[in-house]
Parts: sequence; structure tokens; C-alpha cells
Amino acid sequence: MKLVVGLGNPGERYTRTRHNAGFWVAEEFARRCGTPLPLRRFGGLFAEGHCGGIPVAVLCPLSFMNRSGECVALAVRELGLVDLGQDLIVAVDDLDLPLGRLRFRPAGSAGGHRGLESLIAWLGTQSFGRLRFGIGRPPEGEDVVAFVLKPLLAQELEQARDGVTQAAEAIETVLCEGPEVAMSRFNRSVSGGSKKDIPDSPGTGSEQEI
Repeated sequence: MKLVVGLGNPGERYTRTRHNAGFWVAEEFARRCGTPLPLRRFGGLFAEGHCGGIPVAVLCPLSFMNRSGECVALAVRELGLVDLGQDLIVAVDDLDLPLGRLRFRPAGSAGGHRGLESLIAWLGTQSFGRLRFGIGRPPEGEDVVAFVLKPLLAQELEQARDGVTQAAEAIETVLCEGPEVAMSRFNRSVSGGSKKDIPDSPGTGSEQEI
């Protein structure tokens, strides 16, 4: 069993905010596998299916970003995952990449990302795959927190949609062809892709956490 996790903040107010890019990617991957996320399990939205014949689960924690680790650790334990370097892929937003650009790494530090910090703390390891989805940096003088919790601009939507499509393809490539192939193919600028709408963020929430 492989586990794909998307990180974000639950609730309608965060649906199209940049910090929810991990949700968009996980939901698109689940859609492509024919496994939408209707179930609540492990404290998140959850589904199981197959990718290229490989059993895969998809999870979007319904805790806020900096509390994601507990939900993921519970899923890892209950699903019986042992080798997280092979069995876990986490999709997250990345300020240091331009909008829609992708970067897959099989391991690494949190890089200041609160969601990854929570996962590393709860899992006790940095050795799991992470697909970073670029959201760009704010204009000079704009607060970073306000920027990541702000919806995409209308002119950015198409580029983000293309990035989400390619991000889901990148996860499929990691699972079916291996991380080296995925890094060679997708650790670059996004071009092309479908015009599918960015999925809504799951769940509801009433507080702001980044």
C-alpha cells in the first residue's frame, strides 16, 4: 500500500488559497485514480484505489496545516506502512518555486513548512517523498502569511490548473516508474496540461492556522 497525502487548511474560506495547493494535488490524483475522497478516516478525508495496479490510499487531513502530523501518523500506523521512503508521498505548497513549478524529492528537511514540520515530528523521520508545488513569493512589502492565505488571482488560475494536472502525473510517475524518472521529467517549469478546475478544499474550519 502507498499513501499520498495533501496538506492544507480545511474549510470553504481556504479553498482557493495558495497554502492549499497540497489539497488540490491530492484531490486531482484521487480523481485520476477513480477514487474521490468521500470517506472520513484518520481525522481526514480518505479514499483507497489503484494507480497502475498499485494499491494506493489518498488522505487530506482535516486538522489545520501545523497539526497535520497526528492524522498522517495514525494513517501510517493503521495502514501498516513500514518503509516511508518508498510508501509515503506528501504534496505541499512551496513559496520558493514559481507558480505551478514542481519539485519532487525522496527525502529532506521541512524547509520552514509548518505542515512538513508537523509530519516530521510525528513520524520521527524526514525520509519520505515530498512533491513541492510552487506558489510564488509575495510582492515586495506584502506579508507572507497574508499572501499564502489569499486566493489565487484570476489570471493565475490557468497556470495553477496546469500545475495541478502535472503534479498528479508526477505522483503517478513516482509510483509507477520511480522517483528518478519523476525528478528528471517534472522538476522543471510546467507547460501544457488540462484546464480542469482546481478542486474545492475538503472539510470545514473556523480558525486560521498556517
